[in-house]
Amino acid sequence: MPAEAAVRPFPRKPRWLKARFPAGERFSEIKSLLREQELHTVCEEARCPNIGECFNAGTATFMILGDICTRACGFCDVTSGKPVGLDLLEPYRLSQAVERLGLDYVVITSVNRDDLPDGGAGIFAACIRAIEHRMPGTQVEVLIPDFEGNWDALATVVEAGPVVLNHNTETVPRLYRRVRPKARYQRSLELIRRVKEIDPAMTTKSGIMVGLGETMDEVRAVLDDLREHGCDLLTVGQYLRPSLKHLPIERFWHPDEFAEIADYAHSIGFTHAECGPLVRSSYHAAEQSEAASSDGHISLHAASEPHR
Repeated sequence: MPAEAAVRPFPRKPRWLKARFPAGERFSEIKSLLREQELHTVCEEARCPNIGECFNAGTATFMILGDICTRACGFCDVTSGKPVGLDLLEPYRLSQAVERLGLDYVVITSVNRDDLPDGGAGIFAACIRAIEHRMPGTQVEVLIPDFEGNWDALATVVEAGPVVLNHNTETVPRLYRRVRPKARYQRSLELIRRVKEIDPAMTTKSGIMVGLGETMDEVRAVLDDLREHGCDLLTVGQYLRPSLKHLPIERFWHPDEFAEIADYAHSIGFTHAECGPLVRSSYHAAEQSEAASSDGHISLHAASEPHR
């Protein structure tokens, strides 16, 4: 990580970056249930700015395979290190939590588990099937790592039948070495393409952050690449620096620029796009999936204040 990442101060946030304070009865209920079932959410681990809104709406993005990641991406606040063991009962406990919360739509993601031969794909598949068995009407979206290019592992997840398969490209190719040093841009694109080869009917999704030094032309180029590889859904949000040890924010993108990205996504054929300063991978995931299967709507998630 560049030395300036540790010393550059936090810039003042613009007026459109406002999130609801995480509190309320439903928020406390979900946090309590997560602790009881020994489950993790990316909402908490990655300090998502929408945690209050989502928890109070009774939704959460569950993070499986533990809370220690084998990678150390410059933007992510999830703890990195060497994971220990594998919890084979996690799918059972996760399905119990989904039942108790009465969820109709569930998002499951994970840390990277490069220490496992299949990258954790078997646990992903087991979680999908456990939820389907306990809650037959509940739809499951997965946000998966790249499995280091293990396409048999990818097939294991796809064949379990999630309603949406999401894999984030995160940033533009020029910034990969700094932002995602253990990932490969072309590998992520190939993953999206291979999903469609395994199951042409499966909805695919990807997302990127802005604010790390990319240009609008580079963002458009990533969108072009995603569409060429069969990506259906898109999320674009503002990078927010978790701490001084993480990569600095180069600039805050204006809501009008997110509107421009959404317009471009529509023009090149994305089925649905969620673009806005506080948008994250699983934000409004159920609504995105529904729109993708119905009218092909393009959504711009607006700022908390009017565009100016």
